[in-house]
Amino acid sequence: MFAKDIGIDLGTANVLIHVKGKGIVLNEPSVVAIDKKTNKVLAVGEEARKMVGRTPGNIVAIRPLKDGVIADFDVTEAMLKHFIQKLNVKGFFSKPRILICCPTNITSVEQKAIREAAEKSGGKKVYLEEEPKVAAIGAGMDIFQPSGNMVVDIGGGTTDIAVLSMGDIVTSQSIKVAGDVFDNDILQYIKREYKLLIGERTAENIKVSIGTVFRDGRNESMEIRGRDMVSGLPRTIEITSKEIEGALRESVSMIVQGAKNVLEKTPPELSADIIDRGVILTGGGALMHGMDLLLAEELKVPVFLSENPMDCVAIGTGIMLDNIDKVSPRL
Repeated sequence: MFAKDIGIDLGTANVLIHVKGKGIVLNEPSVVAIDKKTNKVLAVGEEARKMVGRTPGNIVAIRPLKDGVIADFDVTEAMLKHFIQKLNVKGFFSKPRILICCPTNITSVEQKAIREAAEKSGGKKVYLEEEPKVAAIGAGMDIFQPSGNMVVDIGGGTTDIAVLSMGDIVTSQSIKVAGDVFDNDILQYIKREYKLLIGERTAENIKVSIGTVFRDGRNESMEIRGRDMVSGLPRTIEITSKEIEGALRESVSMIVQGAKNVLEKTPPELSADIIDRGVILTGGGALMHGMDLLLAEELKVPVFLSENPMDCVAIGTGIMLDNIDKVSPRL
């Protein structure tokens, strides 16, 4: 009984695991609930996410990854260990090979932390690959041809933008503006305009339900509940899509600017290919209403949403695992 190779999309918001031959077998939030008194892990993943903002003082729900990199090493290790044991991929005599994705501009120290966490959680050999490259492969792009492909991967902690050709990254940029920043923008806007405190989960719910980043892209409203900052009592207000577009405008403009910067640094021949092929959007943030329309308008090139934006990186790790013997460990 030999161990199966596994690919991990170690995201700020979610961890997805792809097991060779089985496909994506795990998709859970990157959250760990810990008892501060005993330092014991109480829950991991979906179970722990339900506790965010709803726990007594001695229990904390931690998100061990911030901006696409490890912020709390021990908790990340505990989380990975829990997920890998849950999958039961170890063999009797061998440990699995692990392929993990990371943002493009992380430091060698951050790379080492990711590699060590994977090794300690039960990996025999750990390969690191850059996220936009794996996302592009998972989105079905043939990046090994001598032609330009552009991918914008909007995750929870980072947005990775890259132009790829001949199987490698030609120009890229990683911005620490993504899904989490959008949630915080909504939270701060409601606090400022309505003097109402809401939690992270409510902010995320607003983003998904009525949020848009394209002017006049959506015209919906919803009721939200929170705590009034003046009276301290619960209060209900109504909020509209137009307000959310305004609240997110500044952050979204940073992603647009990042995409423009990458295009400006791209060799002319590859730029011509991108006009023909367009830009592919991947990652959970790509599902943000109007993101494709806004980028297409600003960049003046066609923009397409990939088939399963949330799963692209995990699918890409699966394809790369099949060819792992041909791929030399890059990082």
